[in-house]
Amino acid sequence: MTPVDEIAATLDYAVSSGRVRYTGARGYLGWQLATAAGAAGTGRIVATQAEYSLLARGIEDELIPAAHHHGIGVLAAIPLAGGVLTGKYRNGIPADSRGADELHAESVLTYLTDSAVSIVDAAVTAADGLATSPLVVALAWARDRPGVSSAIVGARDLAQLMGALMAEELELPSAITSALDDVSA
Repeated sequence: MTPVDEIAATLDYAVSSGRVRYTGARGYLGWQLATAAGAAGTGRIVATQAEYSLLARGIEDELIPAAHHHGIGVLAAIPLAGGVLTGKYRNGIPADSRGADELHAESVLTYLTDSAVSIVDAAVTAADGLATSPLVVALAWARDRPGVSSAIVGARDLAQLMGALMAEELELPSAITSALDDVSA
């Protein structure tokens, strides 16, 4: 609700007064990010965060190009679609998952659609062929997308963190990347 120029002025003040070194944005559409980046002076926006995964590719048309144009890094948030891309929801909702947690169940259910089934199946198939997990495949895909600087993961325990860190070792073959692109387009 706050005008973008007011936000840009506030970011400028925060940087010029030494309160922060770098600024970022979250929740902006591409045009809003471009407007804020154009209005920023010393408070230049260096990063933006947006939901991005095989199940949520909406930022490709506007936000990523705007960020690229202004030299702003894109942080892919929710790259595993609430855990759906790990394949653990293929046979229902596990009792120990976020989908079974009253606080997170609704957000997980938004990813459990008919179209998600083929995308999750493709990630599982790719993982089987690469002798890794669907988590690693989905995270590597998001991390390596053009315009993406990094991916943000929300590991709940050490096993999930170790799984996420394994994505650093994986370079997806171009044929698998293309297949994932096609099924999730």
